[in-house]
Amino acid sequence: MGNSALKAHLETAQKTGVFQLTGKGLTEFPEDLQKLTSNLRTIDLSNNKIELLPPLIGKFSFLKSLVLNNNKLTALPEELCKLKKLETLHLNGNHLRQLPAAFGQLSALKTLSLSGNQLRTVPTQLCGLRHLDVVDLSKNQIQNVPDTVGELQAIELNLNQNQISQISVQISRCPRLKVLRLEENCLELSMLPHSILSDSQISLLAVEGNLFEIKKLRELEGYDKYMERFTATKKKFA
Repeated sequence: MGNSALKAHLETAQKTGVFQLTGKGLTEFPEDLQKLTSNLRTIDLSNNKIELLPPLIGKFSFLKSLVLNNNKLTALPEELCKLKKLETLHLNGNHLRQLPAAFGQLSALKTLSLSGNQLRTVPTQLCGLRHLDVVDLSKNQIQNVPDTVGELQAIELNLNQNQISQISVQISRCPRLKVLRLEENCLELSMLPHSILSDSQISLLAVEGNLFEIKKLRELEGYDKYMERFTATKKKFA
């Protein structure tokens, strides 16, 4: 892509606060963007070949949305965690194995999408995020859901298409969790904590494609209580 094309994009971004450059085969984060650190609210560099997010990302202090789906990122810089206004972070289809230690400092974050990466566990850093609504960790290599998950503030947690065989009973303590997606994992029925049904806020539990028949779920203690929440929620949205 020529300099003049980039220049045109930068000029538009200066006026709109949105820089979008997708599917252009970019191998690195455009350095020229640092001229717009105070302008940009949205950066979308999806479907490129970016391997590294430079430390300068921490300077975009007004950034609300960062979208880097389908790149080649293997790690994220600690500087990313300085983005105090960031509400949306989409990193689907990269090669991430973990999140920066300070990730819990992204205090405004509402939507986090990490589908199709190489995470092996639910990152504990997520539990510090008070405004988190939706977390998508589908299509990773997660094998168990640890005790720390009880502090997660999310409303929806998507763990579809992982390798989960164990879930901490603490998941039923999540204060705001309404939707839990666990489709296509390695769960035995005995490994599904009954408290999810009997004693949680969860009103939509998706567990198709595990190592048990769905109808067996109906025989579990607490299923009636779960169905009451499920029906009440359906009425609300009908």
